[in-house]
Amino acid sequence: MPLLKIILLAIIQGLAELLPVSSSAHVVVAEKLLGLDPSTPEMTLVLVMLHTGTMFAVIVYFWPQWRRAYFASSDSFKRFAIRAIWATFLTGLIGYPLQKFVAHVMFPGQPKAVIEDLFGRLDLVAYALFAAGLLILWAGLKERSAEHAAPDYARSLNRSGENVTFAQSGWMGAVQGICLPFRGFSRSGATISTGLLTGTARDRAEKFSFALAVIITPLAIARELLRVLHAGSEAKLAGASAAAYSAAIHSSFLAAGLGMVFSFLAGLAALRWLSSWLESGKWYLFGIYCLAASCVVFYLHHIGY
Repeated sequence: MPLLKIILLAIIQGLAELLPVSSSAHVVVAEKLLGLDPSTPEMTLVLVMLHTGTMFAVIVYFWPQWRRAYFASSDSFKRFAIRAIWATFLTGLIGYPLQKFVAHVMFPGQPKAVIEDLFGRLDLVAYALFAAGLLILWAGLKERSAEHAAPDYARSLNRSGENVTFAQSGWMGAVQGICLPFRGFSRSGATISTGLLTGTARDRAEKFSFALAVIITPLAIARELLRVLHAGSEAKLAGASAAAYSAAIHSSFLAAGLGMVFSFLAGLAALRWLSSWLESGKWYLFGIYCLAASCVVFYLHHIGY
């Protein structure tokens, strides 16, 4: 795969992954425009490597805040761990069966169908972007309205401490599970918006949302690596050249490794942008962007991409 395409995808991934605009939607559209197939094991492997780069960007950017909020004492870590485990449990409880259900509905009679087979469907990406845009817009405008109606609104939220509540963490984890099957339904956009709608302060919603991302990203990476290995086994059974398949995967690893560096750097820039807009009350603008992006993706689907 040409390195220029990988670098371009890495920059798109790094910027969009950590902004609430769905990196998957942007990367899938970019892959389509570049003539690549988003549903192949090689491309999902590339996407996973790019996700790894942005995960490290999240850790580097948020570690000072996490250390103060979640690791200042054994009690604060215990409170965070309980909430993170509860949220992640709900993500798996909702997300895994939902992935199976969506794959079953979209591919009736195909027991081996997986959710990744839908990654190339721009119509589904557009619907998911539209839904995410509405959620982000709702949360942003509601919070903005409440803050203007009560000037002490933001300060009163910040006085309640560094952690989200148990109920808020549950809602954020549940919504994160709903995001898993749908490319275009931004994970960060949905979870932060859910936090805002349930009364979480902006900074706490942001910190906890990306802490959840760091927890589930290694699981997603492991799942995709297993998928690549499974695809290799099927290729051998089908009589394909093992050497040719190994060479393709090896090439993808090398290219994606370089892409991971670019996605890391782009991710750091995106996080600074996100924090700035979130803290200045501009969260709703990301929702407007998602709604506009959904229209563009619908158009691309209409003309045959």
